[in-house]
Amino acid sequence: MGKDNRCFREVWFKDRDWLEYSVSKDAAFCFWCYLFRPSNIGFGGDDVFTRSGFINWKKAIEKFNEHVGGVGSAHNEARIQFEGFKNQRQSVEYSFSSEKHELEVAYRKRLTSILKVIRFLLLQGLPFRGHDESSTSSNRGNFLELLKWYSSECPEVAAVVGMNAPGNNQMIAPKIQKQLVNACAVETTNAILADLGDRWFTLLLDEARDCSVKEQMAVVIRYVNKHGEVIERFMAVVHVATTTAACLKEAIDSLFAKYSLSVARLRGQGYDGASNMSGEFNGLKSLIMKENPYALYVHYFALQLQLVVVAVAQANQYVCDFMWIVGSIVNTSASSCKRADKLRQLEHDRKVKLLERGEISSGRGLNQETSLARPGDTRWGSHHSTLCRIEQMWPSVIEVLQNLIDDGDRSSKGLSRTLVERMERNSFSRFDVQKLVRLAHFYTDDFSWSERILVEQELETYIDDVRSDERFEGISDLGALAKKMIETMKNRVFPLVYRMIELALLLPVATATVERVFSAMNIVKTDLRNRIGDEWMNDSLVVYIEKDVFNTVDNEPIL
Repeated sequence: MGKDNRCFREVWFKDRDWLEYSVSKDAAFCFWCYLFRPSNIGFGGDDVFTRSGFINWKKAIEKFNEHVGGVGSAHNEARIQFEGFKNQRQSVEYSFSSEKHELEVAYRKRLTSILKVIRFLLLQGLPFRGHDESSTSSNRGNFLELLKWYSSECPEVAAVVGMNAPGNNQMIAPKIQKQLVNACAVETTNAILADLGDRWFTLLLDEARDCSVKEQMAVVIRYVNKHGEVIERFMAVVHVATTTAACLKEAIDSLFAKYSLSVARLRGQGYDGASNMSGEFNGLKSLIMKENPYALYVHYFALQLQLVVVAVAQANQYVCDFMWIVGSIVNTSASSCKRADKLRQLEHDRKVKLLERGEISSGRGLNQETSLARPGDTRWGSHHSTLCRIEQMWPSVIEVLQNLIDDGDRSSKGLSRTLVERMERNSFSRFDVQKLVRLAHFYTDDFSWSERILVEQELETYIDDVRSDERFEGISDLGALAKKMIETMKNRVFPLVYRMIELALLLPVATATVERVFSAMNIVKTDLRNRIGDEWMNDSLVVYIEKDVFNTVDNEPIL
């Protein structure tokens, strides 16, 4: 500039928070005006500080002060906007809105109250909507009626819902209900996935038609948690257009992608004997095993046992006659209410006479011991424990099961036989190291070459150790053994043995969990609710079936 060399000086930044310097353009700018340029800018050289940049260093101080201007200048308006952007709750604009905070508090109370109502309805599997939800209806449906009752019992709730809520913020629309239910289902599933972590798991699934004649596929995963407990969790019910293996595989791939589950972590598959599921060449299990050969397929033991019992019963004339007589009695009595009542009365009179003679006794404890357990009581019980109870009831069936195993898939033959043998009540006295070592050779990706050599030595040491440890007395199944190893921290001392136990526990035994999903589906989706959408039904089922997990989820993440 003339004879003088001038440039931007760093000292100009002092007391000028708005000032910015561009090295590439060698120009100064106003950061506040650049972001929040008022509509009346363009006079007094202000446009220079937002577009082309200021470069007249000789008059820099003068022009800086001119740009800042007075209290109502464009620059100070931009400053107010900037400060409000940085901290909206302390901005000038927010300070004028004194009622905003109160509205936020009321909104949160209203949303929390509605969520509590929704949680109750989901846990009970109850419908939300009513046939007539108008203000003049005597029954507006479970959701609105329960919210009305809740507000009548709690003044704090009454102050923020109903007539006391803004007309455009009632939070009772069906869309809002579905969004909250979806949030509940998502958080429940997230809790399950967090518990699963990066562990191995087994895939269990089956299909069934719902009341609206739509094919639904129920998906359940089985895994061993950090406490050594065998866990089976319901993941989703998916509507499938057809039941072909390719269609089912596509649905599973989409589900795995949604929940970030890897096929590489699969260590087992459990389906029924249908050809689309268990087909040797084009079945679902074959398609999955092409991607992961360690996802071994096991035909449900419970179904095999049923087939055996049916075949044995049909070959016995006494059993056939008994079943025919029972069937005739049921058909005759069930066809007439009068005959059914008469049969009940005769049985009642007979029991009374036996009680009076002291030939039978009644009592709560006795009833609990002799009666069949309700399905809900054993919902997530270990199926390996179920197999132990089967052994105690029908020891001769084990031999038949082993014959069935010999006719099964080659890859799971040795595994299943080893599993059945280990389920003996006196299993510690019957350990066969050579047979157990075979388990490690089925999973070459999970046991390195050196580990497969060391596993035999570790097994021998482990067997001697547990036989001398009183804490392992009374262990009757693999599930209890895994839990005891975690409790005693022997899983760290014998990691290879625990890894083998975990892999054995992943093999499925029964379809009970999947079948209970279909039972729950008949509760959630009834003839009166046959228009319920697939997503709405799935979200409701996730919460209803996994209610023990849902009860651990707080309101905050859902909100």
